[in-house]
Amino acid sequence: MKNTFLLSMLMVLATTFTYAQEAKYQLSSHILDVSQGLPATNVTISLSKQDTNGLWVAIDEKNTDKNGRINDFLKEEKNIDHEGIYKLTYHTAPYFKELGQESFYPFIEVVFELKGDNHYHVPITLSAFGYSTYRGN
Repeated sequence: MKNTFLLSMLMVLATTFTYAQEAKYQLSSHILDVSQGLPATNVTISLSKQDTNGLWVAIDEKNTDKNGRINDFLKEEKNIDHEGIYKLTYHTAPYFKELGQESFYPFIEVVFELKGDNHYHVPITLSAFGYSTYRGN
């Protein structure tokens, strides 16, 4: 009985420690291909930040997962302020080429401003000849 209680407590502590160490990110994105009704997988998304001179500085680049998502842009860390103007570039031409489709947009750029330490989600709905974006949650 004592061993069972002790084992249960260790499992609770291990779970708590694991969640406490889980990294958090301030920015995420995802792509839904509305022409197929499916997530757009393996699409490269580049993240840039505008500097004080108005020039774009590359920050990160990742590929969407099987759900069309990237959840880990801009890791939250103490004493790091991510406020500013950012641009996500969705490299869509290779995605449509892989599908054997012609596309009007070789890439899509979405520019937005981060204020404070809130989480920002920037999704797009996509087809070969159109797209839409909004601030998600």
